[in-house]
Amino acid sequence: MKVLSRKVKFRLFTFLKYDLKASITVFFVALPLCLGVALASGAPVISGLIAGIVGGIVVTIASKSELSVSGPAAGLTAICAAAISKLGALEIFYLSVSMAGLLQILLGLFKLGGFTHFIPSTVIKGMLTAIGVILISKQIPNLIGYDKPDFWSNELINILSFHHVFSNVQSLYTNISLGAILIAVLAMGLLYIWKTKLAHKYPFIPASFLVVAFGVVASLAFKNYVPALALQKSQFVSIPSGDLLLFQWPDFSQLLRNPEIFRNAVVICFVASLESLLSITAIDKLDPMNRVTPQNRELMAQGTGNLISGIFGGLPITSVIVRSSANVEAGGKTRLSSFTHGLLILLSILFFVPILNMIPYCVLSVILIRTGLNLAKPKMIVSIYKQGREQFMPYVVTAVSILLTDLLIGVLIGLVYAVYFLIKNTYKAGYTMNERIEGHTKHIIIELALNVSFLSKKPFITLLDNLPEYSIVEINGTKSVYIDPDILELFQDFKAKARIKHIDLSLKNIPSVETIGAH
Repeated sequence: MKVLSRKVKFRLFTFLKYDLKASITVFFVALPLCLGVALASGAPVISGLIAGIVGGIVVTIASKSELSVSGPAAGLTAICAAAISKLGALEIFYLSVSMAGLLQILLGLFKLGGFTHFIPSTVIKGMLTAIGVILISKQIPNLIGYDKPDFWSNELINILSFHHVFSNVQSLYTNISLGAILIAVLAMGLLYIWKTKLAHKYPFIPASFLVVAFGVVASLAFKNYVPALALQKSQFVSIPSGDLLLFQWPDFSQLLRNPEIFRNAVVICFVASLESLLSITAIDKLDPMNRVTPQNRELMAQGTGNLISGIFGGLPITSVIVRSSANVEAGGKTRLSSFTHGLLILLSILFFVPILNMIPYCVLSVILIRTGLNLAKPKMIVSIYKQGREQFMPYVVTAVSILLTDLLIGVLIGLVYAVYFLIKNTYKAGYTMNERIEGHTKHIIIELALNVSFLSKKPFITLLDNLPEYSIVEINGTKSVYIDPDILELFQDFKAKARIKHIDLSLKNIPSVETIGAH
C-alpha cells in the first residue's frame, strides 16, 4: 500500500508540476486547429471538436505513447472534403471514418504497423506537399471573406479567362469582406513577428491562441467602432448551444449499398496510419526519457479513436505532430497531459460556446495556411532538389499526381515511379570496372556491388561480350553479400567464351553453380 501511495503521490506531483501546464498549452494549440480542420474539411465545426475530444480522451487511454497528442489532422482535410463531396452526405462520410478505424485495428492486430518503412521518404514528402498546397488553396476564400462556394470554379476562372471580366470583378468585390482581409493580413503580420521576434521570450503562449485572440478582439473593435469593416454573422464560427448532444449517427444502412464507403475508408486508414506512425516516431526522438511507442498498439489506439469518432459524428483522428511537439515543449511528462487537454475541449463545448462563436473564420484560415506552408516547406523542396534527380523526380511526380487525381491514386503513381528509379539504378549499379594497361596487355578488374540482382543480367552480358581478346580479367565478388544465381550462371558460361577469346579469366569469391548443358 505504501508503494501504491508513493506512486499516486508521484503522479499527482508530476501532473500538477508538469502535465497540467502542458495540457493548457496543448488545449490552446488544439482548439483553433479542431475548428480550422473542420472548416477546411467542409464539415460542421462540431465534428472537429468531437474528434479533438475523442483523440484527447479515448486514444490517450488506449495508446502507450506518453507524449503524443491526437486529434483531427490538417493532412486529412483534402481527403475529407473530397469524401464528403463524393459520398453526398455527412452520415455516410462518418461511416467511412468508422470503417477506417476498424481497418486500423486490424492492421495493429496483424502487426502490420511497419508498413511505413516500405514507402520511400520522397513519396511521403510529395504527399505532404500536395496536401499542403490543397490546404492553402482552400483557405483563400475564407481569408478574403468570400461568401459563395464557387470562388475557384467560377469567379476566378472567369476573370483569368477574360470571360465577362468587369461583371465578375464587380461580383468578386461585392462578395468579399474588407474587414476579413484586414484582420487576416494583420494576423499574418502578428504571427510572423511573434515567431521571429517574441516566441522565444514567451514560449508558454501558443502562437495559434494569440492569433485567435487577436481575431476576436479585432472583429469586436470593427463591430463597435468601424461598422463599415464589421464582419457578417456567416463569417464567424457557429456552434448551436447544446450541439454536442445533437451529433449525427452514421448511416449504417448504406454500408453494403455504397462501395465508395470502403474506398474512402481505405484512403483515410492509409493516410491516418501513415501520419500517426510518422508522428510518434518523431515524438519518440524528442522524448527526454527515450521511451519508445509500440507501433501496432498505436495503430489499434488510433483505430479505436476513429471508430468512436465516426460513430459520434467526428472527423478522422491521427497523432498530430504540431500538438505533440507543443506538449513536449511545454514540459509534458505523461499521458495525463493529453487526456486533460481532451477534457478541456469537452468543457469548452459544454460551457463556453458563446466565446467560441466569436472566432472569425479568417483567422482560422491564417492558422491553416501556416500549417499548409509547414507541410510544403520551400526549404524542403530545395533540399530534395539538391539530392539529385533520383530523389526529386519521384517527389514531383507524387505531388503533381495527387493534385491532378486524388491522394490514393497519386501516392500509387509516386510509388510506381519510385520503384522504376530503384530498378533503373539497380540495373546500372551491378558492378564497377577499372582498367589499366601493362605493356600490350589490358588488365581489367570488375568489382561486384553489395547486392547483384537478376536485373543486372543484361548489363553483364553486354560487358562480358565486349571484353577485348588477350586481356587479363578478374571478377571480384569480395564485397558482395548477395549474387543472384542467374548472374553466377552467366559467369560460369563465360569461362568457355573466355578461352575462345584468349582471355585470362579469374573469379575471386564467386560461388560455382551448375549450368544447363547439352544432353
